[in-house]
Amino acid sequence: AHSTMIRNYPGFPVGISGEELTSRAYQQAWQFGTTFIFANPVTGLRSEDGLQVLGLADGSELRARAAVVAMGISYRRLDIEGVDRLIGAGVFYGAVSPEARALSGEHVFIAGAGNSGGQAAAHLAKYASRVTILTREASLPRTMSAYLIAEIGGLPNVEVLLRTRVVDGAGEGRLRELTLEDAVTGRRSVVPAAGLFVMIGATPHTGWLPPSLARDQDGYILTGRDLVSGENGRIWPLERLPLTLETSVPGVFAIGDVRLGSTKRVASAAGEGAMVVSYVEQYLRQSRQALRSVA
Repeated sequence: AHSTMIRNYPGFPVGISGEELTSRAYQQAWQFGTTFIFANPVTGLRSEDGLQVLGLADGSELRARAAVVAMGISYRRLDIEGVDRLIGAGVFYGAVSPEARALSGEHVFIAGAGNSGGQAAAHLAKYASRVTILTREASLPRTMSAYLIAEIGGLPNVEVLLRTRVVDGAGEGRLRELTLEDAVTGRRSVVPAAGLFVMIGATPHTGWLPPSLARDQDGYILTGRDLVSGENGRIWPLERLPLTLETSVPGVFAIGDVRLGSTKRVASAAGEGAMVVSYVEQYLRQSRQALRSVA
């Protein structure tokens, strides 16, 4: 909703703002009979007698047989006007895969030298002629795993600029150049740039969820296979396998950026929104069958 211009969403060849796309989606959902509750956010979630109980800020409760959580995340922004106005037009937050091929042969920059930045650099190096990682740190080891440091160190078209930050960006309709600043000397330089990937972290809006709904160390919600395999072992409570997009609380599903492993793109989030409907219907059918069996 906060994107200035989304240029990679199908059906909008000249782009659409996040605000307008959100408004259109709201109007479309309203026409289909969706009820919206404003200024009264959900503050709690619990399971009770086979129902999902959502507690609202005013003390009231909503009960349903299934629930879908899609709170999204907040990317940590650079808060630089010249950069923010080019989001989606050379400046990107989150996953790099959808944009990598389009930057073939170009010089690409990554702001942030954590593991996500290192992984992005390794992937972009397959396509871009040159990849530059920018970090305010004096060295990499504190923010990036040793295996990633070794991997990008062996890539001839990847470089790391320490103690360097982005202070401005420019381009008519698309990013063309960045202004970089040396954090020690304060010296600034303007460099050609076809892409900037901002990887300085994000915060998922999951702090209000109960402990029974499993998340990773960063707060992203585990779904599907992640509940029965992986470093945490099996954390799924039932004998049946979890449905795709189902969380560790049976009957509660997670979609969009808030879900661990999701692709941080509008098209992907919209796709998961469409997919989850079939999984909710499947869950409701299974629940009815289980009740008939008990009866």
